[in-house]
Amino acid sequence: MTDRSTPRALRMAQPLARNVMEEVAKQHGVCIRPIPLKRLDIHTGQTEIIDVPCGATLDSTCPPCAKRNRQLRMAQCREGWHLDHEPTITPNEPNDEQRWLIEFRADMQAQRDQAERLGQDTTDLDAEINAAGMRGNVLGRATPKRTRSTRRRQDAPDLPKRKMVNTTLGRTFTSSDGKVYRPSLFVTLTLPSYGKIKDGVPVDPDTYDYTRAARDALHFSKLVDRFVQNLRRVAGYDVQYFATVEPQRRLAPHLHIAIRGTLPRADVKQIAAATYHQVWWPSADQVVFEGDHLPVWENGVGYLNPDTGEVLPTWYEALDQLDADPAAEPLHVVRFGDQVNVQGVLAGTPDADQCIRYLSKYLTKSLGEGLDSDDPTQREHTARLLEALRFEPCSPTCANWLRCGIQPKGAKPGMVPGRCRGKAHKPDHLGYAGRRVLVSRKWSNKTLAEHRQDRRTWVLEALGQTDQPPDPHRYVWKPVPAGDANVPSLAVRLLRAVAERQRWRAHMAQLQAQADSQDLSATEHTGRAA
Repeated sequence: MTDRSTPRALRMAQPLARNVMEEVAKQHGVCIRPIPLKRLDIHTGQTEIIDVPCGATLDSTCPPCAKRNRQLRMAQCREGWHLDHEPTITPNEPNDEQRWLIEFRADMQAQRDQAERLGQDTTDLDAEINAAGMRGNVLGRATPKRTRSTRRRQDAPDLPKRKMVNTTLGRTFTSSDGKVYRPSLFVTLTLPSYGKIKDGVPVDPDTYDYTRAARDALHFSKLVDRFVQNLRRVAGYDVQYFATVEPQRRLAPHLHIAIRGTLPRADVKQIAAATYHQVWWPSADQVVFEGDHLPVWENGVGYLNPDTGEVLPTWYEALDQLDADPAAEPLHVVRFGDQVNVQGVLAGTPDADQCIRYLSKYLTKSLGEGLDSDDPTQREHTARLLEALRFEPCSPTCANWLRCGIQPKGAKPGMVPGRCRGKAHKPDHLGYAGRRVLVSRKWSNKTLAEHRQDRRTWVLEALGQTDQPPDPHRYVWKPVPAGDANVPSLAVRLLRAVAERQRWRAHMAQLQAQADSQDLSATEHTGRAA
């Protein structure tokens, strides 16, 4: 209860009990936005409400969950970086249901013509095949792939290509005393300059190339893919990597990548200089419609020119026109900048731990974390970049193509240029819509869920709760409807979670004290025996 005899000014300066509770929950690593789920024990028939962590990856959403996810990524990076044996990835064996679906699909394919005459369609069956746990399409690619010349650009240096060896491990080196070393690499790649920068902002915003900066950010993920392809061709083996994408102070994305194995620094820099990605999209530089003068939608037809009533060219028609023009140039060519940092790293050294911490340093923050800067020049720089991103097409389905007189792929009514809901246009992403963490398939021979299970198993073993292997089919989980009277308030659930976490920590401390006491007794016994 609040003491009303205390002056109001002093009472208002006191912290709110609810805020203090949330801070205590954060200190104990308790999720502050737990998701209640109903768990049914099919052995006993008992039903209970269980709080599941929200799993957020950003500090701004839930700091405890973001910290756990960061630690999980650090463990994943550490476990796969200096792997000394080949990972074995065995595909799951198909079950009887999956085999039956493929056999049924084969019968449908054999009767395709008759099925079409009868009005039957195999689309739903293909969707059911994917829902049964199988990837891809039975018939492969549904639409023909557009092919372009693979001839390298004249302004890009050629790269050597070595014969591929079926391995994911890099070279080893043996010292004079017979010790074997397996070094790896830590590489940082940045985008080129768009204008002179000082303290993270352009010296002259009017000459800063915001359009190029926006397009580079939009297609940065494709450039990273090209770099990995070139890296593997030059290295001659299946290079594995763990990479994170972070923003620079100038708001441009850059890449930190841990590479298993080693290459000469000159080769890595040459690969970065020779890597590029061409965006073969229709021209987006000419504005045809803007403001209130926009294309109009007509059902069954698509978007029409408001002046002439003509149907705007579709996305595929615009690509056909681009293919038919022998002098056509790509909309954009994205490259890395000149700044390439390459470090050699050995397993188990302080440098390796420092690089892992650096890789995961900003994973709990969004790319646009510093948008609310107190510096007016930084705010102006951010606003200019977001304005450039606002009308830049982010994908073939982006509504901004209407501004260029082209119907987006899969056009639908209600599309307005400048209001695309794509991830790249959101301020928190600054044009980069790809994944923040990029991990190759054979990095640690485990999925992220398996790494999470390893950490959970370790905790349970430390608490002595793994006498019997858990039955994965014992519990049935169901979502709890909003407003369910059986769900306690969030405050009560947080208090219970904090109390449980305190019991865990006390138990862990007791176990640690017992282990230290046993080690001390063993040391004293060894000393007396000696």
